[in-house]
Amino acid sequence: MALLDEVIDANGGIAHWESLSRFTLHLSIGGTLFSGAGHAREFKDVIAEGSTRTQSVRFTGIMGGELSGSLQPDAITIESVDGEILRTWSNPGLPFDAGPQILSDELHLIFFCGVTIWNYLTTPFLLAHPDVVVEELPSWKEGAEMWRRLRAHLPPTLVTFAGEQIFYFDENALQRRTDHDLLGLKVAHHSWAHESFGGILVPTLRRSQTSQPDGTVNAKPVLMDVEIFDASFE
Repeated sequence: MALLDEVIDANGGIAHWESLSRFTLHLSIGGTLFSGAGHAREFKDVIAEGSTRTQSVRFTGIMGGELSGSLQPDAITIESVDGEILRTWSNPGLPFDAGPQILSDELHLIFFCGVTIWNYLTTPFLLAHPDVVVEELPSWKEGAEMWRRLRAHLPPTLVTFAGEQIFYFDENALQRRTDHDLLGLKVAHHSWAHESFGGILVPTLRRSQTSQPDGTVNAKPVLMDVEIFDASFE
């Protein structure tokens, strides 16, 4: 069995995933990308609701619980608690050479978090998309473990931060790391503490750090920490 098939089966199976259409998460996002942009607590203890099929995510309880923010394929919006649209960004996209400072703008922050969470949650099923090209790379030694790897080339129709990404999977075919460029940095995202929610396995803890050209991860800074407290699918 090909590695991608093993991974998808271990995470719930493609048939089950394709029967689902929506997700709801209770989560917190933090790290130096946020504190350095003046948004240390804006995504703490929030609800994210979205589609498993299109890149759509709505956050409620952001900015200290006072606002909502929405990522849609054609627009980013910021809304008041009673649904009034306060700001809109049509046809969003971060500049190719954008640095971390761009996240100081709240619309860019919502775009960044929406793309991040949607891609986190839909992987590895996202890799089975017909326009995604994957190839298996030589295994990687991570501490005392050997992790298998896939390089993925993602199409421009999917909004991501890098068209080429490398995914690492442990002996149980669970995703443990992803490498790609992010806001001008070489970044490694580690994931662990997988839990089953309605038959879909989700890593509930993720940490993003800069990395060296040889793949060595720098202990500091911690660019981003994501903790998922609960998740549901329908």
